Amino acid sequence: MRAVIPAAGFGTRLKPHTYSLPKVLLNVGGKPIIGHIVDKILEEGITKATFVVGYLGEKIVEYVNSNYPMLEASFVSQELALGLGHAIQTAASTFENEEIFIILGDTIFDVDLKTVFAKRTSALGVKTVDDPSRFGVAVCENEKIVKLIEKPKELISKLALVGLYYITNSKLLIESLNELFEKDITTRGEYQLTDALQIMIDKGETLTTFQVDGWYDCGKPETLLATNRFLLTKGGTNRKVDNSVICDPVFIAESAVVKNSVIGPFTTISDNCEVTDSIVRNSIISSGAKIEKAMLENSIIGSSAIVKSNFKKLNAGDSSEIEFN
Repeated sequence: MRAVIPAAGFGTRLKPHTYSLPKVLLNVGGKPIIGHIVDKILEEGITKATFVVGYLGEKIVEYVNSNYPMLEASFVSQELALGLGHAIQTAASTFENEEIFIILGDTIFDVDLKTVFAKRTSALGVKTVDDPSRFGVAVCENEKIVKLIEKPKELISKLALVGLYYITNSKLLIESLNELFEKDITTRGEYQLTDALQIMIDKGETLTTFQVDGWYDCGKPETLLATNRFLLTKGGTNRKVDNSVICDPVFIAESAVVKNSVIGPFTTISDNCEVTDSIVRNSIISSGAKIEKAMLENSIIGSSAIVKSNFKKLNAGDSSEIEFN
């Protein structure tokens, strides 16, 4: 089996952090997003992967090759952002006739895939949501998918697709993707993977679903921080720091320097950071950043950024009320 990981997005909603770094390399819970994904597929016994890269793709190539020599990695370039269907078609030459597992590059998940793969039937990961209008959704009958709809305007199903696709018949998938382009079938101006999967269903291919309760999106600052919180509860570091207070769960890289500070809870301090005389909680401090005399909460600080503040002196009388903005 081969994993296919689309990672060519610009990460528009995560600017300014994605001006100099592709979204999938943003640190969350102590390592880049894509690092968590690769760790998971290796854990599930998948040793081959195709990465669809685009914007700043050379940095993804460097990261994967440097950190995962045991992975048989291929890289293809998606020159134009024409949709997820286009991204998968771009990778088609690397997986002809192989079973594939497609994972969106900004999605971290916690699910037992061995039970999914053991059934040897194509299946899409879903999560029950109250508002499915932001997602592709699956309509099922007799435990089989009969209809896939991208961002429905009316409530027809609460089974939202979460970016995990196990496909056993990759040959038919490629044929269906090619049909999208031959007939110029687009949804909202893009070639959608869901439309290709619908063609497969219409041609008689059986697609089922599997429930994914542990699904964590990294596409926006607030969801990136929420995912950081989840990952730290699963596996933060137990590093102790002299003259500082550490409120677990946190991740503090071995190369980071922390002095006279309060760190955590739910805080990631990345490689080569320096945090001095500060309070930092529910935040991500990226590699090489320097924080001095600052109070940070719900914050994402980019690589090599410098944040300095000043403590204030007050002489406040009885019944005073003072607020700093």
